[in-house]
Amino acid sequence: MKKLLLLFALIGITGAYAQTPLQIHQKAILIDTHNDILSNILITKQDVGQLQSTGNFDLVRAKQGGLDGQIFSIWCGEEYGKGTAFALANREIDSLYALIARNPGKIILVHNAKELVTAVKQQKMAAMIGVEGGHMIEDRLDYIDSLAKRGMNYLTLTWNNSTAWATSARDEVTKKDSLKHPGLSEYGKKIVKHLNELGVMVDVSHVGERTFYDVMATSSKPVIASHSCAYSLNPNRRNMKDAQLKALAKNGGVVFVNFYSGFVDSTYTPKVSAFLHRHKAELDSLTKVYHDGDLANIRLNAIYKSESDKIRPPLSLLIKHIDYIAKLIGVDHVGIGSDFDGAESYPLGMDSVSDYPKITEELLKLGYTEKDVNKILGGNFIRVFKANVGK
Repeated sequence: MKKLLLLFALIGITGAYAQTPLQIHQKAILIDTHNDILSNILITKQDVGQLQSTGNFDLVRAKQGGLDGQIFSIWCGEEYGKGTAFALANREIDSLYALIARNPGKIILVHNAKELVTAVKQQKMAAMIGVEGGHMIEDRLDYIDSLAKRGMNYLTLTWNNSTAWATSARDEVTKKDSLKHPGLSEYGKKIVKHLNELGVMVDVSHVGERTFYDVMATSSKPVIASHSCAYSLNPNRRNMKDAQLKALAKNGGVVFVNFYSGFVDSTYTPKVSAFLHRHKAELDSLTKVYHDGDLANIRLNAIYKSESDKIRPPLSLLIKHIDYIAKLIGVDHVGIGSDFDGAESYPLGMDSVSDYPKITEELLKLGYTEKDVNKILGGNFIRVFKANVGK
């Protein structure tokens, strides 16, 4: 009887001190490596320092979700090129600077891992910059230098469109018979080496396989994929094949899992195509209003939310991508790169930056330890960030 009483007492003590998933989440440093809000607010003029009823990000919901660091994407489409793309990149950076200036007690620009950790201790969001698309440097090394001075932490070598020095995943698949020199050119290799010298992370999300392996052979520092999923679970050209994932791990890099339904769920594309066809006239009207097809698509899905929700994948599929990559290449090489505000649909339950705790809860249910979760949420990013910057 005494042994039973002692056992019950021990269980009671353990229960009293056991951490909830939310407590574990709040203790962890959470870094999201990809959010597209800056290109959107140039159009919408929203102040994301305040709570918003639309979109996926604002500083209020970020605090609720335990988001400690955000890499803000600097992006433009392929219609921008020489004479326009670099200027737009700087306008988007200006908008981030303005957000920080309006909210100095909530958010601060950081340049390295040491500053990031300090920001977290000060309970401020650590803001970082990722330039999504090599076309935004307009083939100029001095533009890379300029963006780095303004805070660029990574450069995504291509967006969907190729540059003169690197081929994209889209073009390597859809134009494979017409591409004369897929992969990195000699100038592209020079750009990768220059990024290494500057301490700017090389991002291989969006690049083609030939470009990817050329980067692996060229970079002297760990490489990241800022917002990509597993090809084995969804054979989308934007997702990474097992061999690529293994090569990235060997390089010491990290793949940050994208939340977009089209990359998470192999059945999503035909369903969303039918949805867009049903509402084509309204989508065309929204595109005229916003002058941006992606933002119009996001707004259309918000208008028809109940219908749109029916084709969203379950949260379990997103978790499956994280789990698959962790099991394939190790828990040290996977992280979070949501692509929030850059797509029209995410898994059910992942509606905004306030929903990150659900990921922690699901990972713990699968048997991941607190140490594992800490690595996935932010530890792996801090490691690769420090390996590139040097501090």
